[in-house]
Amino acid sequence: MADDDKVSQNDYTGDNSIAVRLQDATKIYGKIGTESAVVAIDKISLDVRRQQFVSIMGPSGSGKSTLLHCAAGLDSLTYGSAFIGDIEITKLNDTNLTKVRRNNIGFIFQAFNLLPTLTARQNITLPVELASLKLDQEWFDQLVESLAIKDRLNHLPSELSGGQQQRVAAARAMITKPTVLFADEPTGNLDSQSGAQLLQFLKYSTRSLGQTIVIVTHDAKAASIADVVYVVRDGHIDTVINDPTVEMLLGV
Repeated sequence: MADDDKVSQNDYTGDNSIAVRLQDATKIYGKIGTESAVVAIDKISLDVRRQQFVSIMGPSGSGKSTLLHCAAGLDSLTYGSAFIGDIEITKLNDTNLTKVRRNNIGFIFQAFNLLPTLTARQNITLPVELASLKLDQEWFDQLVESLAIKDRLNHLPSELSGGQQQRVAAARAMITKPTVLFADEPTGNLDSQSGAQLLQFLKYSTRSLGQTIVIVTHDAKAASIADVVYVVRDGHIDTVINDPTVEMLLGV
């Protein structure tokens, strides 16, 4: 993206208390200036503090998943800037962006995305191997114990329940101790009990493990465990709700 294509913005020099920052984040699909162009997110700015749990809600087509994907470097912004910690990912080439995603970002997908030929243990440790890092055995043990999957580590994904697969995916996303953990509808394919167990772990991980979490969800109960909820409509942040409750979020 050329410099003259960017919207005007203040330079971000880094803030150790900030895990994620978006400045005038804009994503346009299609050719700009034509009737077919779709503005998915429009000049959104927000900060996520370290060890904060943030939920993003909004109706279908509001831009919430696009916002998450652009913040995580899975999709590129048309204009504006995105930072992970003090790293501006919108200025990185593909090679360096891949390194940042591998070392600084964890992602939990709704569909689990586990490799079917690898055991649970191998799926969890795969990011460590890809990054040529040494496994922190103590951290591994803490994750699998907290997620109650210690006795399932030698099983293939096909031998695990949906809830167990998603908890393996959570351990995989956190094994490299990422700056931030993103999750796109992480409870969408789970029954209510499995979903509640995963949400309890995510809340625990911010309070006890120091993790920063940003999730997209349509579920008011899931969103209510966050510290703050951003409600997105038509590509803009419509409402910010601090210390949310289920009652506050119903119907937003």
